[in-house]
Amino acid sequence: MWHMPIDQSYDPSLEVAQLCSDLIRIDTSNDGSDDGPGERLAAEYVAQLLDDVGIESEIWEGVPGRANVMARWGGDEGEPLLIHGHLDVVPAQAHEWQVHPFSGEIRDGMVWGRGAVDMKDFDAMLLSVVRARAQAGAVPKRPILLCFTADEEAGGSKGARQLVDHRPEFFEGAKLAVGEVGGFSVMVRDQRIYLIEAAEKGMAWMRLTAKGTAGHGSMRHRDNAVTRIAEAVARIGRHTWPVHLTDPMKVLLASVGEVVGVEATPDNAEELVEEFGPAARMLASVIRNTSNPTMLKAGYKVNVVPGEASAYVDGRFLPGHDDDFFETVRALAGEGVEVHRETHQPALENRFSGPLVDAIVASLAAEDPDAVIAPYLMSGGTDAKQFAPLGIRGYGFTPLRLPADLDFTGLFHGVDERVPVESLEFGTRVFDRFLDLV
Repeated sequence: MWHMPIDQSYDPSLEVAQLCSDLIRIDTSNDGSDDGPGERLAAEYVAQLLDDVGIESEIWEGVPGRANVMARWGGDEGEPLLIHGHLDVVPAQAHEWQVHPFSGEIRDGMVWGRGAVDMKDFDAMLLSVVRARAQAGAVPKRPILLCFTADEEAGGSKGARQLVDHRPEFFEGAKLAVGEVGGFSVMVRDQRIYLIEAAEKGMAWMRLTAKGTAGHGSMRHRDNAVTRIAEAVARIGRHTWPVHLTDPMKVLLASVGEVVGVEATPDNAEELVEEFGPAARMLASVIRNTSNPTMLKAGYKVNVVPGEASAYVDGRFLPGHDDDFFETVRALAGEGVEVHRETHQPALENRFSGPLVDAIVASLAAEDPDAVIAPYLMSGGTDAKQFAPLGIRGYGFTPLRLPADLDFTGLFHGVDERVPVESLEFGTRVFDRFLDLV
C-alpha cells in the first residue's frame, strides 16, 4: 500500500483519497459474529502510518482479533480531545455493486467501496491531516487522543466498550470528542446546510417471543404462536409515533424555516423535513421514535404448528423518551408476547455551544462562508455512546461538502457506497483548521 514519503511538503489533503482507498481494500466486514476479519490488519496499517511520522501508538485487543489503535499526540495545553473512528464495516454482496466493494477503486472523481462513507472516509481524513501536520511540526497545542476502534457496526461491545471498561486511563481528562456522521452538507432549495451531530437516538434491539400449543397443521389451532407473533409485529411496525422536537432539531428546523420563509413548529416539522430531499429519509426518523421489525423466526416444517415463534425489532427512541417508548412497545406487543431487550443503549443529547462547537463552526465557515451550520439528531448510533459513561460528550464532525445530486444518506450501508475525492480534500482542509482552533 502507498503512503506519502516522509519528506513531502505540508498538504493535509495530499494523500487522503489514496489512504481511503487503501483502507477500503482491507476487508473489515463485521457481521455481528465473534470474528473480526481484517480488523487486526487494518489496525496494523493505521499504526504503521502513525509510526512513519513519529507518532507512537498501541494496538490493543479486548477480545482476541478485535484490534483497536490508540495514540496520544499534540501538546499539553488544556484538556485532551478524543478523536475517534471505527475500522470495521458492514458486509457487502459483490454481485450487487458496479465495482467490487473492497476494491477501493478511484473513478469518476469518487472513491468507491464499503466504508467510503461509514467511516473510512473520516479515518483517512484524520490520518492524512495528522501525518501532514506531524511531518511539518504543526502539532496542536492541546493533547489529542487518537482512537481507531473495532466492532462499532455491531454495537461496540468488542471494541470501544472494551477500551472504556479495561483501558479508562487512556481517556483520563477528556471531556469532549468528535467522531462520525456529522459535518456533511445537504441542500435546501439553493442553500447549503452543514449538519453537525449533537445528539443520537437511543437504541433498543428487541426480541419478541410468543408461545403457543404445538400440533398438526391440519387441525384447528386457536393458540397459534405464529399468528400471535405476526399480529404483534404488524401492530409495532405500523404504529405511528407522535412528533417530538428535541433541542437540536428545533434549531435545525428553525434554520430551514428561515430558508423557506415559514416559522418552524411541531405541526409543520414533517413538511420542513421533506425540504431536505433524499436526506429526509434519515431526518424524518429523528422527530419521532421508530420501531422497525427486521427478522422473523418460527417453525421447522409446513405441516407442524410450532410451539414458539419470535421476531426482532430495531427500536430507536428520542432523548428523554425511553420510558414511554418501552411502555408503548410492551402494550403494542399484546397478551402472550414477551419483549426482551437484547441491546439497550441510551440516547445522547449535547448542547450546541461552547469552544468545541465554535471551532467546528469557524472551521467550516472559513471554507464555505455562505453556508448555514446547524445541529441535528442522528437516527443511528456511534461509539460516542460507549464513551459517554466516562463523561465524554461526543459530536459528529466528518466535514464533507457534497454535490447536490448525491444521495449521501442512502449510501450508508448501501450498494455502490462512494465518496467524492473533492469532498475528502475539503474535509481535510476543514479538519486541519479545526485542530488549530479547538
